[in-house]
Amino acid sequence: MDFNLDMKTVFMSLIFGHIFTVILITAYRRSSVKDRSVNIFILAKWLQAIAWAMLIFRSALPEIMSIVLANTLLFIGAAMETAALLILQQVFTRRARRWHFLYMIICVVGFAVIYMVGVSESTRIVYASIGTTVFLIYPVYRMTREPQASPLKRLVGYLYGVVAISLVSRAVAALQLGAHAGLFTVGLYQTFSFIALYLIMILGNIGFVLLSKEQADADLLRMASYDEMTGVFNRRTFIIQSRNHIHKLARQGKLVSFILFDVDAYKTINDTYGHFTGDRVLMDMANRVKECLSRFPAENHLFGRYGGDEFAVLLSDTDEREAAEWAEALRRTIADNLSDILPVAYTISLGVVTVRAAADIQLDTLYVLSDQALYKAKRAGRNRVAVHVPQTDTIETVQQSNQ
Repeated sequence: MDFNLDMKTVFMSLIFGHIFTVILITAYRRSSVKDRSVNIFILAKWLQAIAWAMLIFRSALPEIMSIVLANTLLFIGAAMETAALLILQQVFTRRARRWHFLYMIICVVGFAVIYMVGVSESTRIVYASIGTTVFLIYPVYRMTREPQASPLKRLVGYLYGVVAISLVSRAVAALQLGAHAGLFTVGLYQTFSFIALYLIMILGNIGFVLLSKEQADADLLRMASYDEMTGVFNRRTFIIQSRNHIHKLARQGKLVSFILFDVDAYKTINDTYGHFTGDRVLMDMANRVKECLSRFPAENHLFGRYGGDEFAVLLSDTDEREAAEWAEALRRTIADNLSDILPVAYTISLGVVTVRAAADIQLDTLYVLSDQALYKAKRAGRNRVAVHVPQTDTIETVQQSNQ
C-alpha cells in the first residue's frame, strides 16, 4: 500500500488552512475591539502561508528565496504565534519581549549562516526543528503550570507540548536518516512530516481561536461582574454571591456578618476637590479594604460596591465581636493613614449586623439592619463603628416590610 503524499497538495492545504483561519478570525472579530494578540496571530498566519507558497514554487525560485527567505518567514511566524499566546496569557512582559525578539534574530541569522556555509538539508532540518521547539517551551510552561489555568488552556498547552516533542523527534530522525530526511524526498519520513505539519497547523489555529474566545468571555464576565473603578464586585454580583453564601452557611448552621459603610462627607469632598479626587478616594478606600480582608480566607468574605460611595462586606462564619473588631481595624487604618497621592484626608463610618444564617434570611434585611447601624454611627459624630443587635421579631418585621 502506497502511503506517499503529494507534496504540492499538502503545501496547498497548509496555505489555505492558514488563509481560511485568518478570514474566519477577521470576520468573527470585525465588530469587536481590536486585540493585539489576535492581530499578531493573524500576521503570523500570513507569513506562514507565504513561506509554504514559496516552497511550492521551489523549483522556479532561487534557493535564497525558497530556502533562506521561506525559513526566515517560518521562524518569524513561529515567533509571532508564540508571542500571541503569551500576550493572551498576559505574561509577555518587556523582558520576555526582549528575549523573544533576540532569539528570533538568532534563529534567522543562524539559519542564513549555516545555509551559506553549505551544510546538508538534514542539518538545516535539525536546526529549524530545534529552533522552533525553543519558541514553544515558555508558552507551554505557562499554559500547563499556571495555578489558575482553565482546563482548555491546560489542554492546549499539553497539545503544544506534543508538537514540541514531534519537532524534536523530527530533528532526531533527520540526524539518523541524513539525505533521506528531506521534505522533498519521497518516503515514509516525508509522509509523517507532512501529517505532523498539517496537525501542527490545525492545532495552532483552532487552539488559539478557542483560547482567544475563552479570554474574551472572561473579559465580558469580568466587566459584567465587577465595578470598573474600584475592581470589586458590583451591586448585582455582590447580591447574588451573598445569597449563595448565606444559603451555604444556613445548611452549616453558621453565623454571617454584614458590614455597610461609606465615606464621611463624601459630597463635600466632591464639591471641594472635584469628582476626580472623589473617585481616587473610593479607589484608595477599596484597596485598603482589600488589605484588611486579607486576614480572612478568600472563600470567607465578599466585598462589593452598592452604589455611589456605599460599600458592603459579607463575612462568613464570623461572630459579632470578630466583625466589630475587623470593622474598627478598617476604620482606624483609614483614619490614621493619609494616602500620599490624595490631597484630602477622609474617614468612614460603618454599620455592622451579625445573625445566624437561615434559609429565609433575606439580604435586603441585613442591608436594612446594617444601614440602621450606619445611621447611628453618623448621628454619633461619624468616623466610628456602630453594631446593630437584632432581635428575632426585629428581623421578621424588616423582612415583612421588604416583601
